[in-house]
Order: sequence, then C-alpha cells, then structure tokens
Amino acid sequence: MSQIRWMKKNSMRVLAAGAVAALTVWAGSATAQDKPYAGQRLSVLMVGHPTTDAVRKALPNFTEATGIEVDLEVVPEADATPKMLLEFSAKSGRYDVVENSAIMVPGFVSAGYVASLDDFADKDSKFYDKSDFVPSYLKHNMVEGKLYGLPVFGESSFLMYRKDLFEQYGISVPKTFDEVEAAARTVKEKSNGEIVGITMRGQQGIQGVYIWAAYLWGMGGSFLTADGKSALDSAEAARSLESFARVLREYGPVGVANIGWEENRLLFQQGKAAMTIDATVNGAFNEDPSVSAVVGKVGYAPVPMQATEPKGGSSSLGVFGLYVSTDSQQQDAAWLFVSWATSKEHQIHSLETDPNSGVTSLAAMDSPAFNERYGAFKEAMLASLANGNPQFIPTVPQANELVNNTGIAVSKVLAGTASAADALKEANELNNAALAR
Repeated sequence: MSQIRWMKKNSMRVLAAGAVAALTVWAGSATAQDKPYAGQRLSVLMVGHPTTDAVRKALPNFTEATGIEVDLEVVPEADATPKMLLEFSAKSGRYDVVENSAIMVPGFVSAGYVASLDDFADKDSKFYDKSDFVPSYLKHNMVEGKLYGLPVFGESSFLMYRKDLFEQYGISVPKTFDEVEAAARTVKEKSNGEIVGITMRGQQGIQGVYIWAAYLWGMGGSFLTADGKSALDSAEAARSLESFARVLREYGPVGVANIGWEENRLLFQQGKAAMTIDATVNGAFNEDPSVSAVVGKVGYAPVPMQATEPKGGSSSLGVFGLYVSTDSQQQDAAWLFVSWATSKEHQIHSLETDPNSGVTSLAAMDSPAFNERYGAFKEAMLASLANGNPQFIPTVPQANELVNNTGIAVSKVLAGTASAADALKEANELNNAALAR
C-alpha cells in the first residue's frame, strides 16, 4: 500500500478514535494526582517556524494540564545546531528539550546527547499516540529500532509557480531544470525585469544546501557513494551546481546570498517572483489572504527531474523532531512536553492559530480545518511526501560537517569566486575527511 493511501485511510481512523476524551486531557482538566511533575520548569530550545509559534501560544494549556512551566527559547534554524552542540558538549544541562532536523539524530545518538524515549512512552502515553504519526516521519527519529525523538513538523518540497503568469506568457509547467531556466528567462524578459524568473534560498549553510540538493539529485548526482564516501566530485554534481547558480544569478533576486527560508517565501508570496522551489509548508503562506498577494494564483508541481536514471528523488523529506537531553534533570517532565507538543490534539488546535501545514499528525492532516485551508496544495504535498528522498540530506553522524562544507562550496559558486568543479572538489575532500573520523 502506498504511503499516500496509508495516510488517507488511517487518518480517518485516528481522528475518530478517542478524540473527546483526549481533548479533555489536553485542555487541562486533569486532577492533582495527574500532575506528578507540577512545579517543575523546563528549558526548551526550538527553531523559528509556524509550528513553534503555535506551541508558544498554547503553552498555557500545557501548564494547566501538567503543572509544568516552560521557558521557550526560539532561534533561527541556522543558529540552532551550533547553540545546542555547545551546550551538549559542555554537558551543561542548559536545555531539557531541543528541536532539530532528524538528519542530526544519528550524530546526537552516537555522542550520547539525547535520550531514548521508549521507556517514557511505555510509562506515560497521556499525549502520545504512535499510530497517529506519518510513518516516515517517525522512522526518521529512530536509530537501531529505538525512538529518540518525536516529529514536530515535516515537509517535502515542490515547485510553486504563478499560474497567471505562465498562462499570460504561454509557459508550460517545467519538468526539467533546463525548462525551469527557460521559464525564468521568459518571465524576466517579457516582464521587463519587473518580476524575477525564480527565487530560491542561497544563504550559506543548510539553507542553500537544502535547495541545491534538489538540483543535485535531479541531475543524477548524490551526496554519498554506495560505499559511504563523498560523491561531490562527480560531473553530475558540478553540472547541478552550475545550473543552480546560473539560474539564480541571471534570473533570480538581488542579494541571493542572504536569502533563507523566510526571505524566499516572502518574495514569492508578495508576487515578486514567478517560481520557487521550496518546502511544502510554504503553500500555507501562499494561500493565506492575510499575508499573501498570490492567493489562488499558485500552481504546485513535482520538483523537476533532469536525469533519466537518478540515484534518488529530487523532492526532499525533511523532518524536525523534539529531543530530550541526556543531561536534563527533568526527563519525565520533558517527555510530557515533547509528547504534548506533537500530540494530535495540539496539532489540530495549531491549525486554528498558525499557517501550520507541516503537521505530522494524520488526524490533523484529515481535519476539516486542514482541508479548508490547504486543499489547494494538499494532494501535491502528499505526493511529494510519498516520493520524498529520505537521504536528500545524508542522515549520517557527520551530517553537520557535511552540510557546512558543502554550504561553503555552494556560496562560492553563487558569488562567482570559484567554479563548481573546484568548489565541490574542495568540499569533497573535507567531507571524506569527516566521514573517515
């Protein structure tokens, strides 16, 4: 059974099962004996995202239900990993709970930074329902069969394009990256440069690497070889980076080196670009009339594929999870927060407060609120999730180093200070050194 069919079938089941009783617990009508950790105060580090905004707004509900207070610190995604690694390596116990991409899980586990959650889940499942999570999201938070985190948001990626402009200029929906470049050129020329042909993230680090990875896989490359060595010195990788950099330099926005996720989505939702390749969560902003100038004007399509025999898919499968620090002195309370913040009840509630289409709950995905708000791109999102590449960014212990090294190469080529082949050769050597450790 395909993952799309599995999600559709099971989301109806989990939505109906026990909803009223579970909502009562979530909303905070628990008795005193149900609050064994009342009075404890958790320190939580999360990344800036609609999911985090929804958690912050609902914290009073968590405190009412458990008696646990939460100090929530929110940082940009690019700052999250260095910040938590500093505290982890110092064994400071500064954070009880942290959020990060699931690509970091193998490294966190091998270093002993995060705790296994299986025993906590067996002991207290007040908020936890394993069957409600998108299966691939939950799997990304497991190492050797053990659960180390719960998925707080997930996403894939797709091509977003302005249907009105494509119709006006007679452009077909691109299926290859060559066609993306041709469409971008047409828009720039026919709009006299008033609308950029395409906008994508170019910020150094995970931001630029995450989007360039679509080009890498889609043009026949990969991050790693079959035997686990770096594959960035390939001809396919060089061609993909040349194509990515060229289309942004010639038909993209000014200052692409400073464009991360937020800057990119703002440019597109403000109607300043004809296309973007980015996270499926961006669809929620495109279709929100309170913040978007392009509501109803956006088409959603698969990320292009150039190679006839690709080594992997060009759509991402990105999952962010919540993890309990092994240095936390309040792990039981931390588990309650992690399981509450990812519960179906909270995720359904979050749809009322924030543009949170990246829910990880099957029940939330099938709720009336989700279908009403995100029906314009739901099918495209589910298709992208089903075809998402689980190794889009390699899930290896050295993932952070690989991303940093590769991000420098991408930035050099975008800036025009190095050729793609030379920049990637340097990154390849650094990545192999990291992988060998």
